[in-house]
Amino acid sequence: QVQLVESGGGLVQAGGSLRLSCAASGRTFSSYGMGWFRQAPGKEREFVARISQRGGTTNYADSVKGRFTISRDNAKNTVYLQMNSLKPEDTAVYYCAATDLLGYASKISQYAYWGQGTQVTVSS
Repeated sequence: QVQLVESGGGLVQAGGSLRLSCAASGRTFSSYGMGWFRQAPGKEREFVARISQRGGTTNYADSVKGRFTISRDNAKNTVYLQMNSLKPEDTAVYYCAATDLLGYASKISQYAYWGQGTQVTVSS
């Protein structure tokens, strides 16, 4: 089992940047694929990005491609989401999640472990 704690959210103006972190504890972090999801008010939780166990493969939702970068540091048991050129529509609670599955995983049901979320608000 793994426990996840997000940090780094906040209020930023449109065009600005934020870096989210997700610290993991418990079982070997490097055995998990990691993902970031977000949920805006009144909307369903959606996939943002994922990274493979060793960090060699990343995938992004079309809405964030070219603006967001997911990375991980297995020595620090941490996954990051660098968010640049933020837009008001990026406003949401951002969650990190861990999966035992190998390969591409973008569905909520594919992730067994979740953090509590961190709020990101982008003002226009």
